[in-house]
Amino acid sequence: MKLDNSKAPEVHEVDLHLHTTYSDGTLTPTELVDLCARKGLKVIAISDHDSTEGVAEAQSAAIRHGIEIIPAIELSTDVPDNEIHMLGYFIDMEDTGFQDLLREFRAGREDRGRKMVERLDGLGMDITWEEVERIADGAAVGRPHIAQALIERGYVSVWQEAFDKYLGRTGPAYVERTRLEPEEAVRVLLDNGALPVMAHPLYYEREDTRKLKNLVTSLKEAGMVGLEVHYGEFSGSEIDMLANIAAELDLIPCGGSDYHASGKPGEIIPGEAGPPMSTIEALREMKGVARAL
Repeated sequence: MKLDNSKAPEVHEVDLHLHTTYSDGTLTPTELVDLCARKGLKVIAISDHDSTEGVAEAQSAAIRHGIEIIPAIELSTDVPDNEIHMLGYFIDMEDTGFQDLLREFRAGREDRGRKMVERLDGLGMDITWEEVERIADGAAVGRPHIAQALIERGYVSVWQEAFDKYLGRTGPAYVERTRLEPEEAVRVLLDNGALPVMAHPLYYEREDTRKLKNLVTSLKEAGMVGLEVHYGEFSGSEIDMLANIAAELDLIPCGGSDYHASGKPGEIIPGEAGPPMSTIEALREMKGVARAL
């Protein structure tokens, strides 16, 4: 089918990148769905990091709003001196092998979190693992929870400052964790029956378009079916460039706000970014599923 790769219209009905309290968002699935309904969204994907646990609650909440929920995931993968995030859409949540792998990933996040808190303590910052667990409130612990602990203690003002000074890849408290390579993540998602899509590609490479295109091409050859084009933080010219890459490589142009309800100044909220409805039709067609509503 012919895809609409042009920039998304000003009023968005689709958001395929959203996070809840089951990973590093601050809204419960119900609260997030209610917000999306108020913003006029019709189709959304719950794409928590290493977890599908929020999907069922979101689906229950969506019934009263007539919103379609696409079960999704976001996996972090490792490349030299960088990382790439891979989204998977239409996840089979009953796949026990896949769920076992997600539990391993969440355990790795917790182990890394403990080590990062120890490093912060060594840097003279008095935060405890118990504080971080309280902030996570049962979710898989991630760096944003540690950043929030730093904010509450007054060491930084916002998440970005915490990442820039301490928690980012080059920060003094950063600890690596075991992750898949991008092609491995694509295979894991395909084995599950999901549709793999590269998230926020300009986070990997913003200056060298040829380098970015080479990577996207190799992931397409591995089985990736889409590229996040209509991403909240990308400019119009950047969206156009990514749309051209997606069109040339016959990839489905996806996108969304990547909303965490973080309180970050200028955070893109649901309804402010997203792909056209033709993206949903293309995903449904590739997955072989009928319209949900």
